[in-house]
Amino acid sequence: MCAATLTAPGRDEPPCADVDCLIVGAGPAGLTAAIYLARFHRRCLVVDAGHSRASWIPTSHNYPGFPPGISGDQLLLRLRQQAERYGATLASGRVTDIEPHPQGFLVSYEGLRCIARRVILATGVEDTLPPMQDAEAAIAAGALRLCAVCDGYEVSGHEVAVYGEAATAIGHAQFLRTFTDRVTVIAKPGPPPSADARALLAHFGIGFIDVEIDTLSYRPGEGIEVLTRDGTRRSFEVLYPSLGCRTRSDLALRLGAECDDCGALKVDDHLYTGVEGLFAIGDVVSGLNQISVAVGQGAQAATAVHNGLEANPWRRG
Repeated sequence: MCAATLTAPGRDEPPCADVDCLIVGAGPAGLTAAIYLARFHRRCLVVDAGHSRASWIPTSHNYPGFPPGISGDQLLLRLRQQAERYGATLASGRVTDIEPHPQGFLVSYEGLRCIARRVILATGVEDTLPPMQDAEAAIAAGALRLCAVCDGYEVSGHEVAVYGEAATAIGHAQFLRTFTDRVTVIAKPGPPPSADARALLAHFGIGFIDVEIDTLSYRPGEGIEVLTRDGTRRSFEVLYPSLGCRTRSDLALRLGAECDDCGALKVDDHLYTGVEGLFAIGDVVSGLNQISVAVGQGAQAATAVHNGLEANPWRRG
């Protein structure tokens, strides 16, 4: 389908595209888009570097249709199988460059190049984890959690800490008070909380630790142990880091797409970035970072791509 050396076109005709749409990223958003495009009988290639945020999820209990819950890896496996069943092609590799091309885009990955009439970016975000050993084991055990919207219900009544800059962490702690009244903010070195933020701490009964952390340690079966510089030890069943993330929007920004203050891509109602032929879906897009949202965006973008190809077969937009 795609090759490192492309066949040269005739003198008066443009080169043929290798695929109708290339999708960058095989998380829930990208794989849903692939399922839709394959079922529209579109030639679709998904290139994935293997870093889907969904793979961190031990068990999701808020994704519709799975009452007992489903792990991120199992959900991704089912989506891959479904996409391939309808004819989508999945390839491993990191996309290093996307360039405008007369027939759409020239996409480079793992020493290969591919001409795609449209591109959908589903590149996601990369969470900033706290400085601790065995972070992955703590995530797998549910002691270190990355999204209170996803799994706040699972920490109902637990002893929970939020670690990060004071102002941001207090906001997250306030949200977690929906689920438990045992919430403590552990503030990183930085600006102290404002008077309004301290009022929130008092109003919601949120604990506050502003002594610098010496170590954070995962204790299997117990949770997270916090040792501060003054020698105080505290244990929490669950720790939520509030340290931000890196949005993987570089490929789109190099093509001229716009982003918000956090680096998330701006798109319209059809997930169109404003760059002709380029769409973006999932966590890389500004909005609520949830699997159900990403899946819906995948369906919307794929349908917009299909309809656009029907209406303007020789245009990128």
